[in-house]
Amino acid sequence: MPSAVVLVSGGLDSAVTLALAIAEGFEPFVLSFEYGQRHHIEIKSARRVANSMRVADHRVAQIDLRVFGGSALTDEIAVPRERSEAEMGDGIPITYVPARNTIFLSYAMAWAEVLGTGDIFIGINAVDYSGYPDCRPEFLRAFESLASVATKAGVGGARLKIHAPLINLSKSDIIRKGTDLGVDFGLTHSCYDPAPDGAACSVCDSCQLRLKGFREAGLVDPIRYAK
Repeated sequence: MPSAVVLVSGGLDSAVTLALAIAEGFEPFVLSFEYGQRHHIEIKSARRVANSMRVADHRVAQIDLRVFGGSALTDEIAVPRERSEAEMGDGIPITYVPARNTIFLSYAMAWAEVLGTGDIFIGINAVDYSGYPDCRPEFLRAFESLASVATKAGVGGARLKIHAPLINLSKSDIIRKGTDLGVDFGLTHSCYDPAPDGAACSVCDSCQLRLKGFREAGLVDPIRYAK
């Protein structure tokens, strides 16, 4: 069984990505991050998701992007709420964390080299998050090129492949695919600004996209919402 590093945030997309990696025959080595985000609920969700799929190795890397801030997720900046679809699709939102996926993939690349694998899975999506520059196919291609000259494995001729199986899917398609794979969405967390008891807010961009996806898939979202 080939191994792969799988980035798991605790969100819906990364849970489906992990299930897909397993379905494709990979032994997953799961990597999550405590990066100074607004809350720790998503790490708890990542652990639950990894445990539900019985992964052998799940590690949480500690980094602090609050040193730089610049995002509503890592700084004292309000999370946008109750935005329309047009507003969500206009430009790069303040919830973009500068260079986050570049940093995450660099960690994944390092672990992949230690493991001797050339495969990394990431649950990025260019449909719902088209405003995020590090969720685009061209970003992934550029990172693969970087890996070929930035690591001992790459210089030795090994190629790193970044799998982004959800990149061109709508949220409803992702939910349907996850349902087919038996993903327990009740274990996941997507909200940018949850209530103190962990309930999702229902009005941030991420909650709205998630709820819309479940509606379009004809399914009920099993997580708790504040309203």
